[in-house]
Amino acid sequence: MSPSRLAKVLSACAVISALTTPVAVAHGGGHHHDHGGHDHGRTIPGYRADEAAVIGEEHAEEHARLRMALQAQGEYPQPTRDARFKMLTDTQKTNNAKFDPSVFGRFTGYFPSKDFGDHVALLPTGKVLLFSFERVETDPTKEPAPTNVIGAQNAGRAYLWDPAKGQGADAFTAVPPPKVTPPDGTGISRPAPFFCSGHSFLPNGMLGVYGGNIGGNGGTGAKLSLIFNPWNEKWSQNEDMAVGRWYPSVVTGADGRQLIMSGQSEMGWGTPTPLVERFPAKNVPVPLDKSPLPSFQKVQPFKADAPFTLDYPHLFSMNDGKIYGFGRQPAEQWSFDINDETRADLPARPDGKDRNYGAAVPLPNGVNGPDSVMVLGGNRDDPNTYEFSGGAWKTSPEKRAFGRTQDDTIILPNGRLLTVNGAHDIRDYGNGALNPNSHQKYRQIELRDDNGKWKLGPMQRLPRGYHSNAVVLPDGRVMVTGDELQQLANDDNINDDNNGTIEIYEPPYLNRGPRPDLGTTYSGPTQYGNWFSAESTDMNRVTKAVLLSPTTSTHSVNTSQRYVELRILGRHTSYHWPDGTTSKNMLQLQAPYSANTAPPGWYMLFLLDEDGTPSTAKWVQLVPRKG
Repeated sequence: MSPSRLAKVLSACAVISALTTPVAVAHGGGHHHDHGGHDHGRTIPGYRADEAAVIGEEHAEEHARLRMALQAQGEYPQPTRDARFKMLTDTQKTNNAKFDPSVFGRFTGYFPSKDFGDHVALLPTGKVLLFSFERVETDPTKEPAPTNVIGAQNAGRAYLWDPAKGQGADAFTAVPPPKVTPPDGTGISRPAPFFCSGHSFLPNGMLGVYGGNIGGNGGTGAKLSLIFNPWNEKWSQNEDMAVGRWYPSVVTGADGRQLIMSGQSEMGWGTPTPLVERFPAKNVPVPLDKSPLPSFQKVQPFKADAPFTLDYPHLFSMNDGKIYGFGRQPAEQWSFDINDETRADLPARPDGKDRNYGAAVPLPNGVNGPDSVMVLGGNRDDPNTYEFSGGAWKTSPEKRAFGRTQDDTIILPNGRLLTVNGAHDIRDYGNGALNPNSHQKYRQIELRDDNGKWKLGPMQRLPRGYHSNAVVLPDGRVMVTGDELQQLANDDNINDDNNGTIEIYEPPYLNRGPRPDLGTTYSGPTQYGNWFSAESTDMNRVTKAVLLSPTTSTHSVNTSQRYVELRILGRHTSYHWPDGTTSKNMLQLQAPYSANTAPPGWYMLFLLDEDGTPSTAKWVQLVPRKG
């Protein structure tokens, strides 16, 4: 919101306050759980008790935040932002004209977003959850995140984006996190400061979010344990973790329980915790239904530790049922047995160097689920990719065009890999720290084909590095977002209500003609090993059916990625069900045999033709066999 608009809001409410009889006191309807039992904003700088007596505490607290926002307006010149954005727009257009969309894909959309998108999650409703923090700076040559801020300005925020509504204000809905009073000595309640947390999905489609930053000491771990429910679009709070975590990783195992590892503790930067915690606890049933919402449940210590010295390790549940942890330090590679609660050493990564934040992907492996992982990115000087398979590492023969950190590599519905985003270093795009001017190469995507060869493709609009993300949407497009520094540096109106931007990339398969049809699918939970139906008027054109897990990611860490092929058991022009109903043009698809292949949860089902062109996805939930 602009300074003039902020001032007008405050002035208008001041007039209302003057005309309103103090007897008619209204306490705006918020009944938020307060982590510390304190739910009053009167300790926020700028909070006025006389104002609260007239317009209510919640409204007065919002006014206090508006006053803080007025004070935080930056001094970076708007003409510089405009000139840079024009340059980026022009160079994107010129560069991308030489790329055939049917071979390299194309960027088709760029529009404002309500949130920076430092954390993202594609929900089984088709909406995307974006969350981050309230900015403390608008000058892109300064740190915009409240890493060292203690108090009210260190607050979280969250929005839902509905791709079905496209762009514009109506496409975004605010879903603020619960209010808490962090143990930072201020006693100030504010929306939970959950930025730089870790997250993964529970089997019922809800998102578990763990950790965050209570401010100071280079980043101080919060003990927050939160759940976002996509079915009613509300948050709930569980009991605190045993230790604070800033920059943790979270993964969902074959048992449907989440393992939480790493992160800087409540003592601040330089105190990574080795404690592993689990949610839900072993004595609590794994949530499979859309309700009830887990609330005030405990996390549980895991017997084995995870002594990662560098935060945000990559964690994956592989097809042997174990969790594999790939640390950024080459010697910190371990596997974890979720049943015995033990840890085993893995060979050191062969590059022999610490890596910055960069991508890792569990590679497609047919109907069996992933048994190998590719580690790439995180080193600006290393274009190599490294594969871990069968208990050993190998350096892949095919290199990427150049090394990049802060990149995002995702699995597309056709099983190929796409790299977007990237930078020289954290908040560094090749011209020094906190300089938004970027080397143009970091804007180019890279595509990996079925033979493992990489090729550069078109440019995205903005360079996006630290805190960038990418998400495959159910319609097969790719959403690209994140990196608040670049979004601030190229904002056409730094004073409006939009903080971020979203770009849309259409992969080559969306530029090659008609897509296979996917109609009605079985809508109930599908048990492992059972078959389920999928109707398609292009039934005979379909050569492959796959499950692609929805992304939830941050800091180049995407523990949820998974690509599993399904067996096609039959094709029926007309299928008669026992209840007397008939399905036309029906495929019989077999669910994976076990949770080791694909942990319980919600997946996108895509049908593909022989050219790898996917249908629009339908959602499928995998659950354990009864009994």
